[in-house]
Amino acid sequence: MTATPARLSPDELRELFLFEHLSPEQLDWVSANGDVVGFPAGAEVSVEGRPAECFYVLLSGRMTMSRLIGGTEIETARTSQRGAYSGAVQFYFGDRLEQVYAATVRALTDATFLALPAQPFAEVFRRWYPMAVHLLEGLFIGQRNLAEMVGQRERLLALGKLTAGLTHELNNPAAAAARATAALRDRFAGMRHKLALLSEGRLDGEVLRSLTELQEEFVSGISEAAELSALERSDREDGLGEWLDDHEVTQPWELAGVFVAAGLGEDDLERVARAVAPAHLEPALRWLAYTVETETLLAEIADSTSRISHLVDAAKQYSQMDRSPHQQTDLHTGLDATLVMLGAKIPPGVTVVREYDRSLPPVPAYAGELNQVWTNLIVNALDAMGPEGRLTLRTGSDGDCAMVEIGDTGPGIPDELRRRVFEPFFTTKPVGQGTGLGLDVSWRIVVKRHGGDLRVTSRPGDTRFSVLLPLTEPAPAA
Repeated sequence: MTATPARLSPDELRELFLFEHLSPEQLDWVSANGDVVGFPAGAEVSVEGRPAECFYVLLSGRMTMSRLIGGTEIETARTSQRGAYSGAVQFYFGDRLEQVYAATVRALTDATFLALPAQPFAEVFRRWYPMAVHLLEGLFIGQRNLAEMVGQRERLLALGKLTAGLTHELNNPAAAAARATAALRDRFAGMRHKLALLSEGRLDGEVLRSLTELQEEFVSGISEAAELSALERSDREDGLGEWLDDHEVTQPWELAGVFVAAGLGEDDLERVARAVAPAHLEPALRWLAYTVETETLLAEIADSTSRISHLVDAAKQYSQMDRSPHQQTDLHTGLDATLVMLGAKIPPGVTVVREYDRSLPPVPAYAGELNQVWTNLIVNALDAMGPEGRLTLRTGSDGDCAMVEIGDTGPGIPDELRRRVFEPFFTTKPVGQGTGLGLDVSWRIVVKRHGGDLRVTSRPGDTRFSVLLPLTEPAPAA
């Protein structure tokens, strides 16, 4: 024989602030459908992520509410207030919203709750308060849609800034390659002309062979040429210019700059002078200068195209355009790609320090979304520092989580603001310079999307945002 569940009378229900203004018919329904359920100390009343079947109202005892963040359970509330409610708090949506418990509720002491079945309660609630339900739905859905719309706008603005920065970064090596290509065409034409002049001088084969050997030797030494300061370069160009002038070479300053940049000196030019007759010295030197300059331009083109390729690879890494959304992700690759994409925004006075733990294994993650987190945190750090400072990117492990820490040397976040930095639309920037969604979006990606945690510590000269990400896939809810 099944025991009859305990009930509250309508008069007892009216003592609870949630039900004090209900009509007699409504109180009768709650009394007939609400069970009084007892839980011993330590028992789970509801479990985060499981289907939300009941709306609970605390009648006696003490309860605690907690959320699972980054694999760690964090207490969010603790109360003994009679009438405090939990469980299926969005029951009025019915089937239009997935009904799961948003938090885990436990009884700290022996406790009793009024348990109302969510689905039947939703049906009568919509009949009792149709206008209130419309207002609640409109508020909830409106806020969610507004956040999504503003978030999309925020992402579009960020994408526009990144595109502008990437275009600027691509323009420099592309322009350098174009300039070098145009100059290279002129040098080839000059080389053909000087070679014709040399051949008209009826040089014998031995002389041409000596010049060709010198040409190969000079070209092979370009990559090993030492980097000179402006003063050292000027002194060497003056010395070579005097040597060229003594040997009656016209416009010696033109050749001096080319030879010094290639790491050549007076001894090298003396070898050329010994290889040819004085009448053929200037054509020979100019032919060799064209050869050296051609090799230098080819190296510049190779460097420019390599930079373009590197930027394109960084853009692909950043956008994850050729990868599946969820994957085993190397956090360092995403951080480096984000730095490349933000290169135009990093002032010359800001030093970027990478302190990577290369032994950190890949983490299961949505790589493209994490890159958005790195972007928000790095841009905030740069804005906080201004034209000078130190941006530190640090990785490591923290228990069973990977940790990414982004720090800056800005003025810090005051205590009264630090508690609000992850709130939607909260910003310390002037009007028109931010929507206040960057950190909220980052928090949702890290905590909601990846089951991790996002923390901040700050004092003047040392602000750090720490992202914790589980190293393994979280177990599905039972």
